[in-house]
Amino acid sequence: MANLEGSQSGETRDSEFETDFQLGQDNIRPFGLDIHNPVFVISGLVVIAFVLLALANQEASAEFFGWLRPFLTSQFDWFLVISVNIMLVFCLVLIFLPVGAVRIGGKDAKPDYSYPGWIAMMFAAGIGIGLLFFGVLEPTYYNFAENGGARPLGIDITQPGNEYIGIVGTIHHWGLGGWCVYAVVGLTLAVFCYNKGLPMTLRSAFYPILGERIWGWWGHLIDTLAVFATLFGLTTSLGLGAQQVAFGLNAVFGIETTNTVVVLLIVGITAIALGSVLLGMDKGVKRLSEINMLMAVALFFFVFFVTGAVDAITRYVGVMVDYVVLLPALSNPFGREDTSFFHGWTTFYWAWWIAWSPFVGMFIARISRGRTVREFVLCALIAPTCVCALWMSTFGGAAIDMINQGGAPGVVATVIDSYKPEGALFGFLQELPLYSIISPIALVLIVIFFVTSSDSGSLVIDTITAGGKMDAPVVQRVFWCTLEGLVAIALLLGGGLSALQGAAVSTGIPFTLVVLAMCWCVYSALKTEPR
Repeated sequence: MANLEGSQSGETRDSEFETDFQLGQDNIRPFGLDIHNPVFVISGLVVIAFVLLALANQEASAEFFGWLRPFLTSQFDWFLVISVNIMLVFCLVLIFLPVGAVRIGGKDAKPDYSYPGWIAMMFAAGIGIGLLFFGVLEPTYYNFAENGGARPLGIDITQPGNEYIGIVGTIHHWGLGGWCVYAVVGLTLAVFCYNKGLPMTLRSAFYPILGERIWGWWGHLIDTLAVFATLFGLTTSLGLGAQQVAFGLNAVFGIETTNTVVVLLIVGITAIALGSVLLGMDKGVKRLSEINMLMAVALFFFVFFVTGAVDAITRYVGVMVDYVVLLPALSNPFGREDTSFFHGWTTFYWAWWIAWSPFVGMFIARISRGRTVREFVLCALIAPTCVCALWMSTFGGAAIDMINQGGAPGVVATVIDSYKPEGALFGFLQELPLYSIISPIALVLIVIFFVTSSDSGSLVIDTITAGGKMDAPVVQRVFWCTLEGLVAIALLLGGGLSALQGAAVSTGIPFTLVVLAMCWCVYSALKTEPR
């Protein structure tokens, strides 16, 4: 049995574990690859088969995925909500427990990245295209679309103090409930890799439960499920980003939006992501993430000041208070009357965040050595929640104010009159000065978000399928990055938005059990660590 007692550094392992680890690396190396058999082979072949079937049967795929998502979100709503509640409570408790003082990598470990670089990479990977896609869409949809049927808790916006309830519902989906999932997975992987000397892969987290069986089929099953969850969760965001870029090209340059244009966009942006993958973590992902963050901050402050800084701050404070007050009711899975909001959005979001968690969790684990548990949880949970809330309340709140004043026809046309979610941001930007300058900048920002999600996702999937190795051959990263683009194309052509969302939900629900088990595993490991 491997020794799981705390070590001073993630770089040291006892000799008995070293033997087990070598035996567990059942890798084969055809064509210069470093394949962890059978995870790479099974997951790769299944995904390729999925792409071929979806492209060959586009109408059947559209019908199937159109049925799949509403069925899953209505049948497993209580399970997803209760699971996320457990993860959130677990993270909050860790902040105050003595184990919060444990340092990832051992008590003498130093951070690999500065605070700005660390937070920029964490934020870019964890949010992806979501802020730009949903920042205007969600708050306005909850407030005004479907005759109020999608409003959180069925609250009446005509009552004083309720005019921004759509923002509160949006913060619920992009706040603590989502980021606690990333925090659990990221912390678990970081502790078992850097403190316990196990490889950076999902199976390692289950050593307290499975012991040496993590090297066998139990481990293969966990890693394969993680690959599927990561791939389909990631391609959902890539598909949304491609649709939004296509709409932006039409709005800014008059290029007609067709399936061909969307496919070409995915191909072109995937090619850019391949270049970032070839450059590696520090030269590729880190630099793009920092550029991404600077551009996002610039766009935010432009909207913040143009639409009224005082109004934005007042609105932000108010919705954050409402969010805290309404959080217990929003987290209750039973007796809900706001079924459109609850099933159509909340349960989908929880499944989507969980599907994303192997990708984002492993990515932030890789960049978080040297941070304490308390520091990790606070930065991965509280800070992103506050930033996401500020973004949503600024963009969405300004759009709500415009609509209440009889303006924002572009937002009304894409969100309320006809549901074209990819057009909400550009419909909003049309109401602001310097549209001819800001809209191309927004397009570039969406593309960079697209690229950072794709290249960091490729690095993560490659690590899982290589048995936890973080320096697998570049050709494998190219393979997974290319496959991500193909899956996004297959889903868009075989059902569009509903297919993207259905694929994410179908993998997120079974992976929920994996994340719940991680809570117990990481706490067991932290109790043995020096503080």
